[in-house]
Amino acid sequence: MIDFNKLKQIILDNNSFLLTTHVNPDGDAIGSEIAMYFILKELGKKIYIVNHSETPYNLDFLDPDRVIEKYDASKHRRLFDEVDVLVALDFNRSDRIVSMQDGFNQSKKTKICIDHHQDSAPFVDYFFADIYYSATGHIIYEFIKKSEIVKLKFDTAFPIYAAIMTDTGSFRFERTTPELHIAIADMLNHGVIPGDVFDKIYDHSKFSKIKLTGAALDSMQLYSSDNNIGYMVLKQELFQRLGAFESDTDSLVNYTLSVEGVVVGLLFMELKDGFKVSFRSKGTIPMNKLAGEFGGGGHTNAAGARIFNASLKEYIPKILSKTEEYLKNNSGNNNV
Repeated sequence: MIDFNKLKQIILDNNSFLLTTHVNPDGDAIGSEIAMYFILKELGKKIYIVNHSETPYNLDFLDPDRVIEKYDASKHRRLFDEVDVLVALDFNRSDRIVSMQDGFNQSKKTKICIDHHQDSAPFVDYFFADIYYSATGHIIYEFIKKSEIVKLKFDTAFPIYAAIMTDTGSFRFERTTPELHIAIADMLNHGVIPGDVFDKIYDHSKFSKIKLTGAALDSMQLYSSDNNIGYMVLKQELFQRLGAFESDTDSLVNYTLSVEGVVVGLLFMELKDGFKVSFRSKGTIPMNKLAGEFGGGGHTNAAGARIFNASLKEYIPKILSKTEEYLKNNSGNNNV
C-alpha cells in the first residue's frame, strides 16, 4: 500500500522539484507529469519538467503552459543539484531516462518514484509504487483524493484522465475495475469530456503515421508451429522515407493480437543505435519476464526492451525462439 501521507510530507517540506519520465513518453507519462505540475503549482512550488525525449505531437495539448523541456545537458545538468526533489514518473529503472541517467543517479538530492510497473530497480530514496493501479495517473488521482493535498480540479483531472485512458487501452485492459470507473466519473464531473481527449490523442495523426501503420501491417508474420505468435518489423529506412516518428508506433503492436489464434505479439523497431521491441500477450503469459531477458520490463501483458549496438537480423530469431519457449512454459496458465 502506498504511503500517501509520506508523499504529501515530502512535497510540503520542499520548495523545488524536477519532474521527468521515460524515453519516448506515452499518455500516462506526459499526463502524470502535467497533473503533478498543477498540484505543485497550486502549492506555490518551483517546478521543472525535463525529459530525454520530445513530447509526441499528439500529446502536446496536455501541456497548456508549455513547461515540458527536452533535456540539454548545458542547460539542465545543474538542476540535478539545485532542486530539492527529483521526481521519477511512470518508470522504475534509471536507464529509462537515457541521457539524464548519470545526472539523476549522481545527484545527492531527495529522489522519489511514482509508478505502477513491475520489477523495480533500487534507484530512488522513496518508492510510491503499486502494480495494481491501472496507470501512474491513477496513483496521482488517489494521492489527491486520499491526502487532500489539493482539491481535484479540471486542470488536474484532464491529464489524469488522459493518462488512465491511454494506459488502459480506452478501458479495455487489465485493472479496469469498478473502482476505476468511479474515479473516471469523478473526473467527468469536473468537466472532462471523454470524446475530446480521445479525439486529440488518436484522431489527429499525421499522414506519416497512417502510412507507417500500413507498412507495419504489411510486414506482419506469424511464427511457431501453431501460428500463435505474431510479429511486425519496422526498419529505420522506413521512418526516414515517410518522415515518421518513434511515437507513431504507439499501440501498433496491438494489431498482432487481433489475428485469430495469436496470443503473443511483437513489434521490432530499428533505431539508429540498435532496436526496440514491444511485447504484448493475452492471458497470463508474462511479457515483463520475457522483456527482462533482454534488459527490459513492464507489465504482465505489455512490456518493452531497447537493445543498443545490436542488429535486428541477429536478434529477431533469438527473441522469437525465446518467445515460443515462454509460450510453451506458460500454456497451462494461458486463460484466453
